[in-house]
Amino acid sequence: MHDERRRIEERVQRLHDQRIKAAIYAAAVPFEIEAWQAPGEPVPFEEAASASYAPFVTGTPWGPPWGTTWFRMRGQVPAEWAGRRVEAVIDLGFVGDWPGNQAEALVHLTDGTPLKAVNPLNQYVAIANPAAGGEEIDYLVEAASNPDILADDFSKITPMGDIRTAGDKPLYTFRRADIAVLDEEVWHLDLDIQVLRELMLELGEHDPRRHEITHALDRALDLLDLDDVSGSAADVRAALKPALARPANASAHIVSGVGHAHIDSAWLWPIRETKRKTSRTFSNVTSLADEYEDFIFACSQAQQYEWVRDNYPKVWARIQESVQKGQWAPVGGMWVEADGNLPGGEAVARQFVHGKRFFIEHFGVETKGVWLPDSFGYTASYPQLAKLAGNEWFLTQKISWNQTNKFPHHTFWWEGIDGTRIFTHFPPVDTYNARFSGEEMARATRNYQEKGVGTRSLAPFGWGDGGGGPTREIMERARRLADLEGSPKVVVEHPDDFFAKAREEYPDAPVWVGELYLELHRATYTSQARTKQGNRRSEHKLREAELWATTAALHAPGYAYPHDRLDRLWKTVLLHQFHDILPGSSIAWVHREAEAEYARVAEEVEALTAEALAALGTGGPRVFNTSPVERQEVVRAADGTLTHTVVPANGSAPLGTGEAPRPVTVEGRVLDNGLVRVEIAEDGTLSSVRDLRAGGREVLADRGNLLRLHTDLPNYWDAWDVDKHYKNRYTDLLDTETVTVVEDDPLLGAIRVERSFGNGSRVTQTISLRAGSPRIDFETDLDWHEAEKFLKAGFPVDIRAAHSSAEIAFGHIQRPTHTNTTWESARFEVSGHRWVHLGEPGYGVAVINDSTYGHDVSRTVREDGGTTTTVRLSLVRAPRIPDPGADQGRHRFTYALLPGATIEDAVAEGYSLNLPLRVADSAGTPEPVVSVDGEGVTIEAVKLADDASGDVVVRLYESRGGRARGTLRTSFPLGGAEITDLLERPLSTADTDGDGVTVTLRPFEIQTLRLAVRKR
Repeated sequence: MHDERRRIEERVQRLHDQRIKAAIYAAAVPFEIEAWQAPGEPVPFEEAASASYAPFVTGTPWGPPWGTTWFRMRGQVPAEWAGRRVEAVIDLGFVGDWPGNQAEALVHLTDGTPLKAVNPLNQYVAIANPAAGGEEIDYLVEAASNPDILADDFSKITPMGDIRTAGDKPLYTFRRADIAVLDEEVWHLDLDIQVLRELMLELGEHDPRRHEITHALDRALDLLDLDDVSGSAADVRAALKPALARPANASAHIVSGVGHAHIDSAWLWPIRETKRKTSRTFSNVTSLADEYEDFIFACSQAQQYEWVRDNYPKVWARIQESVQKGQWAPVGGMWVEADGNLPGGEAVARQFVHGKRFFIEHFGVETKGVWLPDSFGYTASYPQLAKLAGNEWFLTQKISWNQTNKFPHHTFWWEGIDGTRIFTHFPPVDTYNARFSGEEMARATRNYQEKGVGTRSLAPFGWGDGGGGPTREIMERARRLADLEGSPKVVVEHPDDFFAKAREEYPDAPVWVGELYLELHRATYTSQARTKQGNRRSEHKLREAELWATTAALHAPGYAYPHDRLDRLWKTVLLHQFHDILPGSSIAWVHREAEAEYARVAEEVEALTAEALAALGTGGPRVFNTSPVERQEVVRAADGTLTHTVVPANGSAPLGTGEAPRPVTVEGRVLDNGLVRVEIAEDGTLSSVRDLRAGGREVLADRGNLLRLHTDLPNYWDAWDVDKHYKNRYTDLLDTETVTVVEDDPLLGAIRVERSFGNGSRVTQTISLRAGSPRIDFETDLDWHEAEKFLKAGFPVDIRAAHSSAEIAFGHIQRPTHTNTTWESARFEVSGHRWVHLGEPGYGVAVINDSTYGHDVSRTVREDGGTTTTVRLSLVRAPRIPDPGADQGRHRFTYALLPGATIEDAVAEGYSLNLPLRVADSAGTPEPVVSVDGEGVTIEAVKLADDASGDVVVRLYESRGGRARGTLRTSFPLGGAEITDLLERPLSTADTDGDGVTVTLRPFEIQTLRLAVRKR
C-alpha cells in the first residue's frame, strides 16, 4: 500500500481548522452594545449599573492598561431558534490563547448575578437549551483591559507593569458580541477529530493503530459536505465512531484528571485584579459543574476563597453548593500557595493553620494534602510541617523544570530533616494546566518513572496561572479518552482518591531525603530585596507582639489579647508570601504595594507591642528580649548612651545589669575587644580577623567582606533566574572615598567605609565590634542604581569544610561544598534563612544576616595546601523584566561574621540579629512567661490559643540536629499540658511536674504545647 499519510494529515488539518471549526456556530445575530469606562479603580456592580452608557460598535478600540470598561449588551433570541442551543459569544479582541494575562470579563444579569466569565478559550455564555424563542437578553459585562505583560515572550522591557507608567492608549479592539446557535453535532465532530488527530500524530510510525486512525479520518471526511457541514456532520461522526470505540490496552497508563485553575494571587497583575480573577474563574467552574456531573475541581488558597466570599457572595454560594455535591474539592490547606523556601518556620505553620481552619469552618472539609504545583523548590521541613497539620500527601509539578538533572521519581516518599515522610507525587504530564491533548497524554505515559511498579499519575487540567480553569472542551476530551486504544485511560476524580490508589499500589515507593531543590529560578532568593526584607521583619515583629501580648494577658489585669488584630496581620503577611510576591517575580505594581503593606504591618505591630508593654505598668527603662536565648549585649538607651545588659530568654531586665565586659579598643583601622581582633585595609575590606580565644587563629584566607559586582543577564526569566555564567564577569569594589572611625567607646568600636561605583550607586558600611561579643557587624546603607547586575559580599575563610549548613524553617540543612556530581554542581546558588555555618572539626565560622536569603559556597585548595572555603551573601540584583525598576533605590540591611562559631552559636546570633533588644519604659515581669532548659530545645513562638480559651500555646523545636531533653517552666500556675498539632488540637498528654513540662525531642522535631492556666 502506498504511504499517503502526509496527504491525509494535511487534509484533516485543513478541513478541521478552516471548515469544521467555522461551522460550530450555525447562525448569529449581534447584540446592541453600549459602553461606560469606569474612572480609576474597579467599581462595584451597583455603581456600574447606574452609570450613563454610550453607544458602542464592534471594531472599536477600547480599554486603557489596567482599566475597566462596562458593556451593556441587549438582544433577543429569534423565535425560529426555539429548541436549539443558544449562546452569547463575546470576543473582546483577545490576543493569543492564554486567558490569564490580557482582556477578560465577567458577565452579569442586570440584578447583579454573575453568570460566567469570557476569555480567549471560553467565549460563550449559555442562554437557553432548549429555548422557547423570543427571549430578551440584557447583560452587564465587566471587562478588564489588563496588558499582555507576556508579549514577546518576556524578551522586552515594558512599562506596562504599573498603572503609573502604563499610559492610557487603548489596548484591544472589540471584535464580536453575538447571540448565536451552537451546532452541537458540528461541535462534537470538532472534538472527535481533535482527539483522534492528536492521538494519531503521537503514535509511532510503525504502530498499526496510527494507520487505522489515519485512514478512518480520511474515509470519514469523504462524507463531509463542504457546502453543508452541519447537515453532514452526523454522518462523519458515525464513520469515526468505531475508531473512538476501540478500548485502551489492559496495561494502559491511568491518568487521574482533576480540574484546576492555577490563579497566581499576584504576578503579572496586582492583587486587586486577582480578586476579580477569582470571581471570573469560579463562576466558570460552577457553571461547568452544572453541565457535567462527573466534573471535579480542586482549588487551593483559602485567601482567594475569602476574597470571593467578601466580594461576590452569589459566587460564594455556588461554590458552597458545589462542595456539598462533591464536585468542588478544597485542597492544599494553606492560606496561599506560598514560596517553598523563604518563609520562616512559624510562618509556614501559620499558612497551614489559617488555610486548614478556613476550609473546616466554611465547608466542613479537612484537606488531606499539600497542593503546591508552582513554587520554586521546597524546604526539607515541609514533610514534618505538613504531617503536623494533618496532611497525608504532597503534590508539586515545578521540579520537572530542572535545568540540569531529571528528578528520578514521580511517586515517592519524601523524608524531611527530622525523619518524617510524606507520600509525594509529581505529575509526569509536566504541567498543572493540562488540556488532555494527545501530546500531553503521550508525555505522561512516556515520562512516568514508576513503570512496572505503579500504573497511575495525576493531571491537573484547566487553563491557569491567570486563571480561566477547565472548559467544556477539556471535559469532552476526558470523556473520549476514558478508554481509547493508544492512549492512557483518563478518569476524572478527587485528588484524595488518586493518592489513596497510588499509595495502595505502591506502598514501598522509593525515598527522597532532604530538600526538593529546583535547578532553576535561583535568583528568586534575592530579587526585590525590599519585599524580602519586609517579610523577614514582619515575621519577627509578629513573634515579638505575640510574646509580649501573652505576657500582658497573663500579668496585666484588664489587658485583652488582640486575637483579631493579630489574625488579620498574620494573614496580610501570609498573602505576601505567595510564590510570585515574596520571590520577587511580579510586576512593579505588586512590589510597590507589598512594600507599602509591610510598612503598614510594621506600624501596627509596633503599636501592639507598645500597648502590651505599657499594660505591664511603668518602672523605668527596661530591656526586653524576644529571642529564645539569654543575651549579654551592648544596648543603646533612648538618650544615646551605651550600656551592657544581661537579659533572659523571652524575658526582660533593668537597663544596665550585668558585669561590664572587657572594653573595645580602636587603633587606626583596628578593632579589638579581647575576643577578636579586626583589621580593615585601606580598600575597606577586612585584611585580618584573628580569633583571640583560639590562640589568635587567623579566620580569613583572603580579604573579607569583599563586595563583588557581577554582570547578570540570565538566558531567560530575568527576575527568576541567575545562570552560572554570571560568575565570569565582575568588578571588585575596592575604591573607597573614606574609611573613618565613627564610634570609639569602651562598649562599641565602629569604622565607616564609603564607596561610589557603577551607574551612580553608593554604599556605606559601618563595621562594628561590641564589647563582650565576637560578632562583627556590617551595617549597610546601599543606594542602588545598577541594571542587570548582581552584588555579593564574600568571606573566604581558612576552613576545610566538607559541607555548609544553612538555616531553614525549624532547623538547618547541610550541603556539600564539592561539585563531584551534576547534582552538587547545579546548587551554585542556594537559599538559607538567618545564618550559614562553615566548620571543620574543632572550629567553625558563621555568617549571619537580617534580611537576605540567597548565598553561594565554594572552596579551593591554596598553594600552601590549605583550603579556602568562601561563603558569599547575595545582597541585591537589578533585573528589568517584568519590573524595569526592580530593586532600584535605597536598601538598609545588616550582616555579620561570627568567628569561632558552633551551630548553637549561629542559631543564637541569628535570633539576636533579627530580634534586636527593645528598650521601653515598662515594669515588665520578674520572670518570662515560659523558659526552657536543655541544649537544643528552642522556643519559636509563644501566644494565646486561637480559640480564645486563655490557654498558652508554645511552639518549640530541636535546633542543633541532635536529640534533646529539657524542662519547660512557666511563670503562671500550670493547670495541665497537651501536645497538639499545628491547629492546637490535642495529640497526647504532656508529662508535667508542678509548673514544668518535660520536653523530649528527636533531631529537628517540632512540638506544639498547649498549656492550661490554673486559676489562682
